[in-house]
Amino acid sequence: MTNKKLSRLLEPNLKLYFLCMVVFAIATALVDPLLGLIQLCAIGGLYLYFTSSSKKRRQGIIQYIDNLTGSVDTASKSTLINSPLPIMVFRPDTGEVIWSNENFLQLAGVREHLFEMKVEDAVPDFSVQWLLEGKQECPVRVYMNSRRFRVYGSLVRAKGRGEEQNLVATTYWVDTTEADAIQEKYAATRTVAAILMLDNYEDLMKACADTARSAVLAQIDEKLNSWAAAGQGLLLKTERDRYLFLFEEQHYQHFVEEKFSILDAIRDIKVGEGVHPTLSIGIGRSAESMEELYKNANLSLEMALSRGGDQAVVRGKVDFEFYGGRSKATEKRTKVKSRVMANALSELIADATQIYIMGHSFADMDAVGAAAGLCCIARKRGKRAQVVIDLERNAAKPVLQKLRALPEYEDVFTTGGDAFLKMQPGALLIVVDTNRPDLVEDPQLLESCNRVAVIDHHRRAATYIENAAFSFHEPYASSASELVTELLQYLVDATDLLREEAESLLAGIVLDTKHFTLRTGGRTFEAAAFLRRAGADTTDVQRLFQNDLSEMVSRYDIIRRAEMYRDSFAIAVIPQDGVDRVAAAQAADELLGLKGVKASFVLFKSGPNVQMSARSLGEINVQVILEALGGGGNSTTAGGKAENCDVLTAREKLTEAIDAYFEK
Repeated sequence: MTNKKLSRLLEPNLKLYFLCMVVFAIATALVDPLLGLIQLCAIGGLYLYFTSSSKKRRQGIIQYIDNLTGSVDTASKSTLINSPLPIMVFRPDTGEVIWSNENFLQLAGVREHLFEMKVEDAVPDFSVQWLLEGKQECPVRVYMNSRRFRVYGSLVRAKGRGEEQNLVATTYWVDTTEADAIQEKYAATRTVAAILMLDNYEDLMKACADTARSAVLAQIDEKLNSWAAAGQGLLLKTERDRYLFLFEEQHYQHFVEEKFSILDAIRDIKVGEGVHPTLSIGIGRSAESMEELYKNANLSLEMALSRGGDQAVVRGKVDFEFYGGRSKATEKRTKVKSRVMANALSELIADATQIYIMGHSFADMDAVGAAAGLCCIARKRGKRAQVVIDLERNAAKPVLQKLRALPEYEDVFTTGGDAFLKMQPGALLIVVDTNRPDLVEDPQLLESCNRVAVIDHHRRAATYIENAAFSFHEPYASSASELVTELLQYLVDATDLLREEAESLLAGIVLDTKHFTLRTGGRTFEAAAFLRRAGADTTDVQRLFQNDLSEMVSRYDIIRRAEMYRDSFAIAVIPQDGVDRVAAAQAADELLGLKGVKASFVLFKSGPNVQMSARSLGEINVQVILEALGGGGNSTTAGGKAENCDVLTAREKLTEAIDAYFEK
């Protein structure tokens, strides 16, 4: 049947032509019989020749096609046998080797065929799971006889005995030993740039006698050179307090394993009474160019300084890594910077068409107090500011109630959705009490605004608001309210500040300092004194922190559940939902009053997530602990959230983070 179809396709239709010739021959025979007979004989001869040649041609084409298909099968078999790539065919379910070509036998070191052998006998530690998962390439390199291979493969179903079908795997082995060696050498010799900076150079020089300064600097240089020698790189002193250190990637892991011991070595140098030098290190690696590498190193150094200094920060391709930063930061602010920042903020407010102020989600008294102070600055400049806040979900209801009763604050508080709809080009958004874009009251509003100012006192996290037009970020300050109060002293008179605004700012300071017991410096009391002169009543501020009986019972119920961990950590776990966040934070504060407690943690269920509130007396840096769990804050006050888990799982993650903190 196939041959007939083929012949119809290949054979031209000449029967019509022969029929016409016969008709003409008959017509000729009617006129001249002899001539007609000759024509008929010629036509018959031609027809016999045509049928014979057509049959031969058809047979030749069929033979050609048969030879061609046979050659394909032969070529396939020849490719498998003579392939330059090592090939092994086996059954993945049993590991039985079915066939391999000569190249694979030589690689495996087997002189005879691998029949009746197992795959693990020929290639130890070779997993076939990736084939069963439908992948066409082994996810890891395979080692065989001191060589490395990238293995490709495929699965087919072959008929076995009877109706049984067996899986058969065909694998192709590509030797990548030399290529991998070149790639590893390239990766190992890539340049890493580090910028080292003495945090407190000015304080060191003031604490040293004139004759001792050179000796102290020489001691610092000696320790730095000794530490950098392990990197076999280049250490250059670029400024009086800065160094540039270039080394290769292959030595980077050494510094990580010894946890950047130079931080402790520099801190051990004693200069004066209670004065020790501290070092900040910014490292850039895995960059595409030297320019980007140096830029990342500078960015890392800026991150280290914004987190309090005395630590190393590494900027990779996509994220930051932090080492150190566990010591208590010393105040390094100057009034000159506050005055410069005040003038810069005043110019931004003057140029803005609209002014929006936004804190973190579930705003507390510090965020609201800072916002109130900024509203006063805007009012002094003849502008009207609006505060973006959720009036239902916040921890500052007493302060908000006092402010909303003022005529100056009529329609000042708005939602993120309304602000987003009303925002115009040239609007200024001031973010207070946070530097993380994922923690603000309305992230969409932040993304839509082109001009952003940030005022915050928390240590900078790996994710922070970038490209801000104004950034007043001081991790040494007690609160955002303290920073705003410093700006107020240069921009308004004490009489311009409403009494309720002054009390809101003072309440923010009192909240974050735990009534002036934690994270307080000389500037904190100066700010409080200015607010007191502006009319803040300390008794009224104290009333803002009063709780009713049910809140107090809830707080002590949390404290009752606390358990000790490592003899110095108090951890309270509340399994049920509906715990008030303010009560949890207050319970964490009160747990610090227990004898021997250096840090406290309160974990409570909030929907599908678990919220964490952490407090410390300063010896333990709770921000570093909760940062490993995606949280943030500062050394004495921090918060975090474990998503989609129960409280027991969250507690286990927390204890692991605490253990890791001590291991480092």
